[in-house]
Amino acid sequence: MKFYKAFSVFGLMLAAALLINACSNSSEKEKDSIAKIKERGVLRVGVFSDKPPFGFVNTQGQYEGFDVYIAKRLAKDLLGDEKKIEFIPVEAAARVEFLKSGKVDIIMANFTKTKEREEVVDFATPYMKVALGVVSKNGKIKNVDELKGKQLIVNKGTTADFYFSKNYPEINLLKYDQNTEAFLALKNGRANALAHDNTLLFAWAKENPGFVVSISSLGDQDVIAPAVKKGDKDLLDWLNEEIKVLTKEGFMKQAYDATLAPIYGTDINPASVIFE
Repeated sequence: MKFYKAFSVFGLMLAAALLINACSNSSEKEKDSIAKIKERGVLRVGVFSDKPPFGFVNTQGQYEGFDVYIAKRLAKDLLGDEKKIEFIPVEAAARVEFLKSGKVDIIMANFTKTKEREEVVDFATPYMKVALGVVSKNGKIKNVDELKGKQLIVNKGTTADFYFSKNYPEINLLKYDQNTEAFLALKNGRANALAHDNTLLFAWAKENPGFVVSISSLGDQDVIAPAVKKGDKDLLDWLNEEIKVLTKEGFMKQAYDATLAPIYGTDINPASVIFE
């Protein structure tokens, strides 16, 4: 009998503990992402580390670029200090996985909005316009037909990778994870051309004489936007309003002037790159 009573008491205590733990977990799940970021005190943003002038690490080991400039403002408006931000370097093919796994709160790594990606992440209001382009030595490649049977460099997981894999299977794709190794391969003559975002190619060709963006716009005109984990409505709503306000007050033009204009010069119309 004593054993039975002791067993009953133990059972009640165990059930109570499980109930408290369940309530605690439920409370944690119900806490919105904005509250979690504020409690942490740091906004974690995934950016490129090797894609100047959008996201790169300078000689002092600090992150710079158009995406980085905007991300710092997000941290300032959300947490009151632009220094309350942790930049997480990402490769193009890993951007979705970093959001899914919770390694970052936001991806600001030149992330082009596509139907396929919208199925796995949530995109906020776009802050940039983009299309595909092709760069080649002395501008030898002037149209896509000239690439058939030849080598074309792309980065894994990019829109260039998807576009050419789907529409031009007769072109031999040479794929790389990192921008640095992809552009080095082009300079070393390992392929006939390289396809990427035209906004990146315009900047790269400026600093690499002898290479020309001979196909400046290819495929659909797309947009680049911040992305959050699928279903993270709180952070998505905040970002949508934030981008809307920043665009209206002229901050995107300020970011362009600070990071892209020194590279593009007067060759590029800002209105073709950013929303004003």
